[in-house]
Amino acid sequence: MFDGNFFVVTFLKLWKAVPVTLEITIVSLAAGIVLGFFIALARVHKVKVLSQISAIYVSFFRGTPIVLQILVVYSVIPSVLNAYFKSIGSSINIFDLNPIVYAFIVFGLNNAAGLSEVFRSALLTVNKGQFEAGYTVGLTYWQVYRRIILPQALTVAIPNLCNAAVNLIKNTSLAFMMTVKDITAVAKIEAAPGYNYIEAYLDIFVIYIIVCTVVQKLFKVWEKKAAAYKTAV
Repeated sequence: MFDGNFFVVTFLKLWKAVPVTLEITIVSLAAGIVLGFFIALARVHKVKVLSQISAIYVSFFRGTPIVLQILVVYSVIPSVLNAYFKSIGSSINIFDLNPIVYAFIVFGLNNAAGLSEVFRSALLTVNKGQFEAGYTVGLTYWQVYRRIILPQALTVAIPNLCNAAVNLIKNTSLAFMMTVKDITAVAKIEAAPGYNYIEAYLDIFVIYIIVCTVVQKLFKVWEKKAAAYKTAV
């Protein structure tokens, strides 16, 4: 039987875990944007070696399940590093690392692969002739990118950035696999004693809908402002 009281009480408790989910999302998204942008640049300009490495990186992270990536980063790599540190007589215990750091690494690397394709496609929409126009007025390569190319590319990329952010928020529900006490982990803990999993999962469902809806609204506002800039240009 559905326990309405448990549903309400747990719903309020889960809101206390929302900051953890948002922290993972913001840090991972920021890392993904920076790394993804430079990967996109390497591929757009076909930088020797870097473009090939970037292509392999993107193929790996986009072609493998994120659950597998979590298992590798959270279980395999720490075990190998810990064995190595012990073999050289080091007192470093890799397992003392805060689990949320693993979440930052996994989601950041995974997100960078997807965003690199977003940025690459956005950069390719900007006419190459604008580089020459920038150079003729004395701008450097990075000044052309910052003042001319990026504003236009970002306008094109915003809808896909929104999708990436929303997907990232939903993917953070897997952070419980790394013992991070996010929304999903707290819900499972609360539901376990009385087996109130239906109520707990409904709480998760409602909270994620609310959070994702707010994020989409914020991106809509950004998109409208960027569209006004594009029209002005």
